[in-house]
Amino acid sequence: MDKIRKGDEVIVITGKDKGKRGTVALRVDAEHVVVEGVNRAKKHVKPNPMKGVAGGIVDKDMPIHISNIALFNSATKKADRVGVKVLEDGRKVRVFKSNGELVSA
Repeated sequence: MDKIRKGDEVIVITGKDKGKRGTVALRVDAEHVVVEGVNRAKKHVKPNPMKGVAGGIVDKDMPIHISNIALFNSATKKADRVGVKVLEDGRKVRVFKSNGELVSA
């Protein structure tokens, strides 16, 4: 079970963007995610009139390793680790390690 999923609100815990918060936009592979507004890079884009793309320099969100981000706990307003708990009916759910509350997603 993935501890960090698309749509989760995360906070960067290390690196050049430490402290920034954003939403997971894309899961690149098992260990990398793209977070909105985090790890931005300037990319030079060629114009393509067939696709209606204007050329120039654009900001693009690049993938970040999941070890550098943590799920944001809105109850404590801090970064939190995530665990997996099995309910009585057999479903697996994600819970915050600090207070044991379910991750809303």
